[in-house]
Amino acid sequence: MSLPGRSSTLRAVYPLDPEATTHDLLNGAVEWLGYARTLTEFLADLIHESDTVECGRMALSLEAIASLVQIGAHCTAQAHARMTWGRVQGD
Repeated sequence: MSLPGRSSTLRAVYPLDPEATTHDLLNGAVEWLGYARTLTEFLADLIHESDTVECGRMALSLEAIASLVQIGAHCTAQAHARMTWGRVQGD
């Protein structure tokens, strides 16, 4: 189910620095995933304390968490690709 006027498949776009090292990318991934974890914990606390939940706002919040996780996964995938490429070039 998607909101009116919204695509059911949202994609976060976060341009990565082409000069970023593998270490930088992995640190970035940890940072983005930390944001997702913190937001998830915050929402869980709000839901536990609330008598009612606004479904539209909750859906947007969950989409935000999904975007943060997606960016973290993208950073990790790029780091892995660069490590692999470095090994191939080193051989």
